[in-house]
Amino acid sequence: MARAKRKAQTKPQGITPLERLRLRVSAMINAPKAQLERQVTIHRLDTDPDDAWEGVIELLAETDGLEMARNEDGSVTLKWDRPADDDIQVDDREEVEVVDDSEDPF
Repeated sequence: MARAKRKAQTKPQGITPLERLRLRVSAMINAPKAQLERQVTIHRLDTDPDDAWEGVIELLAETDGLEMARNEDGSVTLKWDRPADDDIQVDDREEVEVVDDSEDPF
């Protein structure tokens, strides 16, 4: 009985569409070119469910210091200012989980 329970607990969980979209948007925002220009345009893919897309857009809209513009083609352009010297910088790279996804993230 304990073995069956352990096997069920160790079964890897799949990544949800929302998590996949959040990772893709995060990678786009953190790309060197986007960081230099302090802007990025994100596009919704055919595989992005409505609820995942709207959830990410709502989260971005609530983010302080982030300007968001919806484009005619359905994409969203994000712009942000350079952080001030007295802004607190948080480095959370230790919490990043690498996900191998065969699809092109952009």
